[in-house]
Amino acid sequence: MGRVQDKVVAITGAARGQGRSHAVRLAEEGADIIALDLCADVPVTGYPGPVPEDLEETLRLVEKTGRRAFGRQADVRNRGALRAALADGVAELGRLDAVVANAGIIAVGADQPLDAFTATVDIDLSGAINTVHAGLTHLGPGGAVVVIGSVAALMPGHGENPGGPGMAGYMFAKRCLADYVNTLAVELGPSGRRINAVHTTLVGTPMILNERMHRVFRPDLAAPGADDALPAYERLTALPVAHLEPSDVSHAVLYLVSDESRYVTGAQLRVDAGQIVKAGL
Repeated sequence: MGRVQDKVVAITGAARGQGRSHAVRLAEEGADIIALDLCADVPVTGYPGPVPEDLEETLRLVEKTGRRAFGRQADVRNRGALRAALADGVAELGRLDAVVANAGIIAVGADQPLDAFTATVDIDLSGAINTVHAGLTHLGPGGAVVVIGSVAALMPGHGENPGGPGMAGYMFAKRCLADYVNTLAVELGPSGRRINAVHTTLVGTPMILNERMHRVFRPDLAAPGADDALPAYERLTALPVAHLEPSDVSHAVLYLVSDESRYVTGAQLRVDAGQIVKAGL
């Protein structure tokens, strides 16, 4: 216990899924949390977004650990609104020690319009960069940034994509973020601040466990369910698992936020059950 004792950590996409898991895990280890989320649908995704009550539940779970929580609805595409929300959180909790750029979408489907590409890039790439840049205003020496990436960042991404324009946008965004982390790590180094990425295989959240994603892996079925798709998911990885739990990613985030990783920067940490090595990449 206490691996991030009394640190203040800001997390985007914190209303549910990975973001909520990161918030609660860090709080269990002593952190106070600034939890930010759009709390609305993004129509191109085809799955429902979180609602304000989801963000309230994250705050409740953080406070249940005995730590403080500040919540605000904010769109990562709007850097001004993000800066304002972070500033209010820092004013209330007193400081900022780490930022976790977690908010993201996926909009798969070969029938999707080009809007699926642009919306994905706006949130997954521009939104992550907006989050980091807003956070750097408040992070001093020893500050840590964690970008939630994807194994898609480490795969070839050109040519026709069976996931359609939304998946192409997702892969593009994650590849750019990997390079961004490498570049910014060098620039932040002299100030004593760090930035790292966590690249995951499929994670069991609403972003993945929905019919539109299942159809990408089971195009032979008109309306595949999770039971139909899970064997196809498991074939991606070296370890016998169809998808990670959000908590599996949170353990890596905790390490990268903690002082245990104080000399780790520019890392592209894979939590992928061996997907990349199985693909021979």
